[in-house]
Amino acid sequence: MAALFESTGDGGAALALDELEVAILRTFEVQMLELIGPGPGGEDGGDPLAALFAEGPTEAPADPALARLFPDAYGDPGKPEDAESREASGEFRRYTEPDLRTRKREDALAVVHSLNGLGDGGLLKLAAPECLRWLGALNDVRLVLGSRLEVTEEDERGLYDLPDGDERKPLVVAYLWFGALQESLLEAMTG
Repeated sequence: MAALFESTGDGGAALALDELEVAILRTFEVQMLELIGPGPGGEDGGDPLAALFAEGPTEAPADPALARLFPDAYGDPGKPEDAESREASGEFRRYTEPDLRTRKREDALAVVHSLNGLGDGGLLKLAAPECLRWLGALNDVRLVLGSRLEVTEEDERGLYDLPDGDERKPLVVAYLWFGALQESLLEAMTG
């Protein structure tokens, strides 16, 4: 997998993908949609007015990957949580998590829709607004993979040295590829 984004010169980006790369991107984004779950109105969208005033949860997700996507807003991650931080984070989460989930869901859907137009591969061209959606979706997948792999800043370098027989190797390759895609997209958008 060597496909990286290139600038189109107008704030957009282009990416040549083969059939395998399209399948991998689509698979991870569909899994992201499943992880995030349906919106506040359920699968069919429900009542738009009710969705507008829906309140989210007040507790952090138990799944570490979801907790990484929807982190607490207050407190220091390296220190024990105090009651004041927990309460403030719960209030913040209650009013912001539904919108954040919606945005993450829309980002992943935008990637899937973009890929559906490619079929078995080809040149993907993204306008500047689409680039932002892709950037968010790539970041989300990378955060989830990093969480599942228990990657820390200290051991990220060690990912390159995993033996081929290590069962984590396929996810590590995907994690590194998503990081390269993310970095190349940022460079294409600004270059």
